[in-house]
Order: sequence, then C-alpha cells, then structure tokens
Amino acid sequence: MAARVAAVLEDAWQRLTAEQAAVLAAIGEGARPRMVANRLAQFQAAIVDFQQRVDTEARAFAARQLPHLYEQGARAAAEAVGGHFSWTLIHREALQSLAADSYADFLRRSEEEQRMAAAFYRAVREATRREVPLLAAGNTTALQAARALAERLAAEHQLLYVIYRGGARMPVQAWAESAVLAKSAVAYNAGTLNRAREAGVRHVEVFDGSDCGWTSHQDTDKATGTLRTVEDAAAWPISHPRCRRAFGPRPGLGEAA
Repeated sequence: MAARVAAVLEDAWQRLTAEQAAVLAAIGEGARPRMVANRLAQFQAAIVDFQQRVDTEARAFAARQLPHLYEQGARAAAEAVGGHFSWTLIHREALQSLAADSYADFLRRSEEEQRMAAAFYRAVREATRREVPLLAAGNTTALQAARALAERLAAEHQLLYVIYRGGARMPVQAWAESAVLAKSAVAYNAGTLNRAREAGVRHVEVFDGSDCGWTSHQDTDKATGTLRTVEDAAAWPISHPRCRRAFGPRPGLGEAA
C-alpha cells in the first residue's frame, strides 16, 4: 500500500517537474510572453493534478486501509487476551478519529510541496509581466539574458526534492511512503491497545528494533522487551518514521509490573 501510494504521487510530481522544465525551456529559448503563459498554464494544471491525487490517495487510505490495519491489530490483541473482536463503540470512535487525523496530516505533509510549486508559478508569472517582454527582441544579447533568467528561476525554485522549513530534504516518493507507513503502524497499534483496554488489560510488552528509543530513535530509554502501561503505549505508538513498534497485551499484570 505504501509503495503504491508513493508511486502514484511520484508520478504526479514527475509531471509537475516536467511542466516546470517546459516553462524554463520556453523562457530560455526567448519565447514570446504568450507561449510562456501557455506553458505556465499547463504547469498550474499539474499543480492541481498533484493536489487532487494527494486528496484521492489520502481519502482512499483512510477509508480502506486504516480499518483493515486497525482490525488486524485488534484481532491480534483479542487472541492474546482470549476473546474476540467486534466493532463496538470504542473501536468505531477510535477509527473515526484516526481517519480524520490521517487525512488531515497527509494534506499537511503535502502543503510544502504545493507551496514550492506555487512559488515557482508566481515567480514566472511576475517575470512574464516584467522581464520576458523585454527579452523578445531575438538578438544574441536578448537570448543570453533569457537563458540567464531561466537559470536563475531554476536555481531558486528546484522541485527535484522537497526542502522543509527545518532544512531537511526528501523526495516526494520517500515522503509519501514514510507517511503511509507511519499511519499504518499507528492504526495497527491503536487497534491492539484499544482492544487490550477494552479487556481490562493494563500493561503491554513492547516489540521494537533493538536500538529504538521510547520517544525517539536516539532516546536512551530503549523500548523493545519492556513493559509499559496501555496509556503510555497509546501516547507513543511509534517513535519515528518507519518505526517497527508493536505491542503484546499482558493480562494479569498489576501495579508490580
């Protein structure tokens, strides 16, 4: 599922970068403002396409994949506590909250990509009004100036990867895959923990990577093999992107645990 979503969004992003390249080529070749504007319109259509694909994939993931993963986690917990799973109110409400949060978070994560694309669109539109008309004379000097303008716009508005405000760089495909994997793990673990809570279980054993910390990968409080309360586990269902954390209910353990 993560690979499929990542491939869909990467395809949409590649279309966007291809349209950006076409805009820059038109500017660099000294095309007239109308031709640049036409290319820019196609770039804007690619932005809308990317936005729509993000929305479609986010809705599909929340509607189909999250319920499946939540139920798998809940059924695993039911086996551990000697019961069965059904979609009682606690689970329906939990899934509704997870779906809403996942959908909103997916859109938030895509905002930086869309912001970068929109910034390029505005920069070219401004150049089309102010600079491109002055470069249409067709002589060598004008063509050199046109190429310089295209190079400047390309350098200032790179879309090969996303640069987040904290400085981190990540390709769209890696971002999408990481987002889906994180929400998948959270949904599965929520099912486990809510079914354990429903059964009156107060503690769970943590299964995780050997080096993974409780609140972050670097946390010196290592997670795997430890016992945690259900409430603590719910607060930290994962500790970092692509986290492998899962929980096993341990019925019968009291305060001494």
